[in-house]
Amino acid sequence: MNRRRVTIGDVAELAGVSYQTVSRVINDKPDVSATTRQRIQNIITETGYRPSYIARSLATARTATIGLVVPDISNPFFSAIARGVEQVAAAQGYTVLLCSTGEDASRELEVLHMLDERYVDGVIVCGLREEDALLQEALSPFRAVVLVNRRLAGVTIPAIMVDDVLGGYLATQHLLQLGHTAVGFMVGPTTSYSGVKRMQGYDQALTEAGIVRQDGWVHHCIPTIAGGEAAARQLLANHPELSALFCYNDLVAVGAMRDCMAVGRRVPEDMAIVGFDDIMLAGLMSPSLTTCHVPRVEIGSQAVSMLFDCMKDDAGACHEIVVDPELVVRASTVGRETAVTT
Repeated sequence: MNRRRVTIGDVAELAGVSYQTVSRVINDKPDVSATTRQRIQNIITETGYRPSYIARSLATARTATIGLVVPDISNPFFSAIARGVEQVAAAQGYTVLLCSTGEDASRELEVLHMLDERYVDGVIVCGLREEDALLQEALSPFRAVVLVNRRLAGVTIPAIMVDDVLGGYLATQHLLQLGHTAVGFMVGPTTSYSGVKRMQGYDQALTEAGIVRQDGWVHHCIPTIAGGEAAARQLLANHPELSALFCYNDLVAVGAMRDCMAVGRRVPEDMAIVGFDDIMLAGLMSPSLTTCHVPRVEIGSQAVSMLFDCMKDDAGACHEIVVDPELVVRASTVGRETAVTT
């Protein structure tokens, strides 16, 4: 048989005080004597009373929840960020409402409206694809917002940014230094902010090397293993002169390696491949994957810490942090793994 839940009224009756006095103790408010406070806390412990989430939210105007929106939680990049967010949030007594849009930009606005209806205290959005004006409007009701790997034109919002231009440059420069002169770029979704920035780094490295990028060397793809495999098959069939590929992320790179394996193209002898993110799978592949390391868990921790500062109206803490990726050279480009280089 289910036991009746202890209410705040029960605690007030046992303590011989008003409902409001118990509420002040629960919410750590002043104007309650030490003796009365201790008596109420003892009764709460003895009865196992747990404050009503809804009632407490009404009393404090806070829900102790934050929203986290990512394009694809099955992507290890975003799941690692989510882990960093959850660890810090839990330590502060907050619950994280995690929403994955499945790489569907049309769902992003729906998810943000849903979080607004649930009165979350703040929201972290990672790499969303929706256009600036619509995204800015959807974010406007929230008291605190932190962006991860996304900027909005004409508005300043606290953000944690990976220097994707630098990452694209390092990856492409590495391939050029190995002697490759025909380097393709599997750039990811057409709506990806990171993809645009990484392409800037890719173009910068080619220009410095005096190489004119040919039409068709840049190919958009779904940022998954299957998407990378299909895109590599099409790109390499159309441009057999390519001897190296820079890939939007490690999942796309693994897909490209699978396609090379399927057609008997050796990596790295016939095709050098570089990924991005340095997820665990990158080091487990055979050959192991050269990639740009991004500290995903740390980014999640920094993002939620910044969000809490913004919720406290600490304007000085609400700024932009730029994280530099680091090139990790492994067997997919040089045939053996070496130390991290920058």
